[in-house]
Amino acid sequence: MFLNLFTNLRAAHLPVSLREYLTLLGALQAQVVIHDVNGFYYLARAALVKDERHLDLFDQVFATTFQGFEDYTLPEIIAKRPLPDEWLQKLAEKLLSPEEMAKVQALGGFEALMKTLAERLAEQEGRHQGGNKWVGTAGTSPFGAYGYNPEGVRIGQDKSRHQRAVKVWDKRDFRDLDDKVALGIRSIKIALKRLRHWARDGAQEELDLPGTIRASADAGYIDVKTRPERRNAIKVLLFTDNGGSMDAHVKLVEELFSAARAEFKHLEHYYFHNCLYEGVWKDNARRWQDQIKTHDLLHRYGSDYKCIFVGDAAMSPYEILYPGGANEHYNPEPGEVWLNRARAQWPKAVWINPTPEPAWQYTQSTQMIRSIFEDRMYPMTIDGLTRAVRELGR
Repeated sequence: MFLNLFTNLRAAHLPVSLREYLTLLGALQAQVVIHDVNGFYYLARAALVKDERHLDLFDQVFATTFQGFEDYTLPEIIAKRPLPDEWLQKLAEKLLSPEEMAKVQALGGFEALMKTLAERLAEQEGRHQGGNKWVGTAGTSPFGAYGYNPEGVRIGQDKSRHQRAVKVWDKRDFRDLDDKVALGIRSIKIALKRLRHWARDGAQEELDLPGTIRASADAGYIDVKTRPERRNAIKVLLFTDNGGSMDAHVKLVEELFSAARAEFKHLEHYYFHNCLYEGVWKDNARRWQDQIKTHDLLHRYGSDYKCIFVGDAAMSPYEILYPGGANEHYNPEPGEVWLNRARAQWPKAVWINPTPEPAWQYTQSTQMIRSIFEDRMYPMTIDGLTRAVRELGR
């Protein structure tokens, strides 16, 4: 049974190894999960999936592998017979004394419970309240909401009350997680972690356990050694387009900035509008008063910096090609000149575009900037950011 899951995952090209499969079997042998389909799903996912990009595909394979496994629950009946809301609406609640609760009998195990549920769903025609058999409310039936049973299936109830349900039947909604969806802070951090170069610098504050063991063995007494904390030594220069058509992408760009700020110790961030020109800024409220000369940045930050431009690249082609083409000021030199200077100073440079990639072909300016960056323009998806980070890491 479980071997089919492993082979199906491999057939779907998920990177699942034999070691991970043995980990799952070991957890099952240790009875980490017993008679709990949801629990087994989470256990299998934790043991077999090591990358969030594969969660959606895992869900599909898992559902296909175990389709029809619980024949006695008759999933087809449930699909064809969705429970009407009025069956589960809380109109009254039966209050049972501890003595009355003790008299309520369980059906006798998980399999009997699920088989009986399937039978009830096939037979029931209307709402029931206060009973002990049908799917309903405020009774002692094993199925429904706002009642009591020593072992029941909770259906349509917003939270637990007696902590007696052995299964919660309500539909589980899982958000698709694959490498084509837009980014969130967590997925951005996962992608950015691939751009790492660990180094130890600064004060020696971290315990060096291997060094302490060696020194203590040599000295014959405990000789504590410390070392600098290991940090990501990558230096990142981030230029973000702000205003105009980028207003629609503010939330996503904020998440990218937040994740980058948390991930990189050496991060410098500047704003521009539409295209890079002779000035950039750090505070949008004072963009005209406190502009920083782009020429100064070209000499301030060495070529070891990884340079990331973030923008939708949507503008008039004149803003890229002609002096004076900028829409908010007179630019003595074309934007193309400044972009080429930036690429010459920081050879490891990419452009991240929050606009979906299929739409790029319809915007002339996007095609022009993509050409300037020699096709190093990537969409702001998990897959796109992963490819961008891989390019920066070469």
